[in-house]
This record gives sequence, C-alpha cells and structure tokens, in this order.
Amino acid sequence: MERIEAELFTDGGNDAVVRLPGRRFPGVLIQGDTLSALQSEVAELVDLCAAGDLEEARFVADLLHADLGSKLQRYNDALEAHGIPRPF
Repeated sequence: MERIEAELFTDGGNDAVVRLPGRRFPGVLIQGDTLSALQSEVAELVDLCAAGDLEEARFVADLLHADLGSKLQRYNDALEAHGIPRPF
C-alpha cells in the first residue's frame, strides 16, 4: 500500500470525485460494495434479456441508467464548480 495525497472535489460519500496525483482529470471513487451491486444489476439485466423478459429488463436498465446518470451529473457538477473542463 502506498499513501498519497489526492484532491477531493465533493464530500466523501459513495461516489466521491477525486483527482489522483499525476492525473489531469478527476475520477469517481466507487466503493466496492456499490461496484458489486452495479455488477449484479448488469448480470440480472443480461439474464432477463436472455430469458426474453424484456419488460423487466427495461425496468432494470432504467434503474441502472438513472443511477449512472446521477453519478455522472455529480461528476459534471464537481468539475464545473472547480472550473475544470469535462474530458468528454
């Protein structure tokens, strides 16, 4: 393990916007349990599509889309608040 200093652009929370040393743009720190939950939801979506349950698949996809959209909005807001252009 290496200890470093990083720049924190939002409160800590579950999807903190952080810039590591040597990086031009910040990233989003996602906790392991949240990453695992996202992977499980994607796996559920794949299974639902394979089973042909498109109605339920659409529901799960909409939830994922909203969750990732809120994380992206938090990222965009943090960059804007600190005068950093978006990398995309």
